[in-house]
Amino acid sequence: MPKKRSGGGLSPTQQAAKFLGVSVLAGAVMAGIALPAFGALGLAAKGSVESFDELPANLKTPPLSQRTTILDADGGQIATVYSRDRTVVPLKDISPYMQKAIVAIEDSRFYQHGAIDLKGVLRALNKNAQSGGVAQGASTLTQQLVKNVAIEEAGDDPTKVAQATQQTIGRKIKELKYAIQLEEELGKKKILENYLNITFFGEQAYGVEAAAQRYFSKHAKDLNVQQAALLAGIVQSPTRYDPVNDATEATKRRNVVLQRMADMGDISQAEANKAKKTPLGLDPSQPKNGCITAVKGAGFFCDYVREVFLTDPIFGKTREARAKIWNQGGLTIRTTLDPQAQESVQTSIKEHVYKSDPVATAATIVEPGTGKILAMGQSRPYGFGKHETQINLSVNAAMGGGAGYQPGSTFKPIVAAAAIEGGTPATQTYSSPYEMDYPAPVSACDGRTWDEKGVKLTNESESEHGPYSMKEATAKSVNTYYVQLISDIGICPVTTMAQKMGVERADGKKLQQAPSIALGTQEMSPLTMANAYATFASRGMYCTPIAIESITQTVGTQKKSFEVPKSTCSRAMSEKTADTVTTLLKGVVEDGTGTQAGLSDRPSAGKTGTTDNRYAAWFVGFTPNMAGAVWVGDPAHERQMKNITIGGVWNEKVYGGQVPGPIWRDMMTGALDGKPVESFNLVNIPDANKGKGNGNDDGNNGDNGGTTDQGQTDGGTDTGGTDGGTIPTPTFSIPENLFQGNSNGNGNSGGRG
Repeated sequence: MPKKRSGGGLSPTQQAAKFLGVSVLAGAVMAGIALPAFGALGLAAKGSVESFDELPANLKTPPLSQRTTILDADGGQIATVYSRDRTVVPLKDISPYMQKAIVAIEDSRFYQHGAIDLKGVLRALNKNAQSGGVAQGASTLTQQLVKNVAIEEAGDDPTKVAQATQQTIGRKIKELKYAIQLEEELGKKKILENYLNITFFGEQAYGVEAAAQRYFSKHAKDLNVQQAALLAGIVQSPTRYDPVNDATEATKRRNVVLQRMADMGDISQAEANKAKKTPLGLDPSQPKNGCITAVKGAGFFCDYVREVFLTDPIFGKTREARAKIWNQGGLTIRTTLDPQAQESVQTSIKEHVYKSDPVATAATIVEPGTGKILAMGQSRPYGFGKHETQINLSVNAAMGGGAGYQPGSTFKPIVAAAAIEGGTPATQTYSSPYEMDYPAPVSACDGRTWDEKGVKLTNESESEHGPYSMKEATAKSVNTYYVQLISDIGICPVTTMAQKMGVERADGKKLQQAPSIALGTQEMSPLTMANAYATFASRGMYCTPIAIESITQTVGTQKKSFEVPKSTCSRAMSEKTADTVTTLLKGVVEDGTGTQAGLSDRPSAGKTGTTDNRYAAWFVGFTPNMAGAVWVGDPAHERQMKNITIGGVWNEKVYGGQVPGPIWRDMMTGALDGKPVESFNLVNIPDANKGKGNGNDDGNNGDNGGTTDQGQTDGGTDTGGTDGGTIPTPTFSIPENLFQGNSNGNGNSGGRG
């Protein structure tokens, strides 16, 4: 007897069954949809089911999400990323065994019925009524396709997914109408093709091609009968019948499918019996999804490409719109990454800094004059494990990086460029004492002034005192020279020049109007600094950085191209100014703080930098055809680089020319191997005749940066940074406090070269 609720009446299950049964019989049969021959009639007599009239006329069928392939500049694959691992294939590229297996087990009357299987519905209704629950379903492949399309359209939105799968009469009616539409418009073969491409086979595999690769490392067209039966059996419950995790249940289910295929006449009983005795024969391929799979350490560059896509309005008006395209996938993205340069960066990093070291390194190479990012790597790999990270140490916070790092004295060439562009001669000389107060007041852009009365700064060594000219002060990275220079020209020309060169804080905040900016006190990223120095290499032309060359998207059989961001180039300074700064920086690698970074086979120029207490050390440099930046330090800004082992080498103190310099030298040597040797356009800068020695031979090649800027007009404190140069070989004992950058006791340290 049918079960009744307390108080009489049918149970909810029985009411649903009755309603659906009446709907089917009164509407579907009258509409003539039970037979394929009359399926095209649609709902000519649909008035008996008024709910149908209120539904949309067309089924929205979103393009299936597919994998996206990211390529380097030469067309080599960097990584594949996807929202859902799927490769859409036509029916002709799907094994006939697979086609027969899925029909046999999921909808054996697929080619005999219309959008719904009336016999199946009646059978299911009867079975469910007897059980008092939902013991048997009656969905055809077409109806299942409709449901999968709704799930696909829901994406990763859990609310929409729940709505697409909820067991309600309303959803079933909508599903039925859409199924009728698909039968009319697509036909059986196309429906089967779409179903096999959309359905989920477990283990992150969507669609039969991805499933064939996942479980058997082969294409869907090459599946044999037992392999096809296994995949077809998984569909009903991908978790329960997962062959990777439960071979016993998967084998039982496969054999059920094989027997069903024999019963349907798709294969002989002998073939079925033979196939049942074979082992599963799995040859699984691990899912390869996301930037973690990138080759040559390009995971962070891969992630940067994704961030570019999601943030640039050229790909869509809103982030949501751009994310929808990205998640849809099917993209082929050709990037600017130079495989030779990338490999060289990673090789140099691995040689000089270990991933388990207490500090890390990040390096970036760009092409002057184009803005193309050629390489991007770091010592801590992309991942979730120990000594791994997902933070891109080379870029700004908004693009997946951190808050940046103080560049120390690598900022000084920007000050020099601003001064020279404004008319200051490269022969300008200052007294440059070992120790001095910050000049006060110093003019700023907004008409206000910066007053650092009573705040002192020092050079690296007491033997470093002027007078110095710009050439010698740059080579030795003399703090007091550059502070005197910025006090003369003002802060505004410096920040303006920085902006023209694309120099910005990594945290997205505006550059502070403080004289200590001359010592590199504001946090920046390696990409920012590399691209800024590329301006010198390109003789004053600044080009915005780009990572993408082209993008195409395949949707079904259609292929379209996307417009991609182009580098915008503008003149930041005159050619003469750029050439003068290049001449100054060439002296740094020849006989200044950066001698360990100099290239032996071609002209090079650059600058060292190390911040206060040695939390970070830098070398940023360039040749005429490549510019690169190397940062070494603790991303958390906690570990000072004193008495530290990096890359198996113990360092009493880390200098910018000592650890970052050799990394830069080696990575640039490999990246430029085989490339044309080009020359700089140098200018003649007369040497200043001081008639006395300097601190270069018995000191630490002083080069100062800074850490904190506070106060405008009303004063403030400034903690100076340091910028390490070549390893000192002093001829006499140097007091330890001269290297602390804090010997004056006022919280303001000198820098190191």
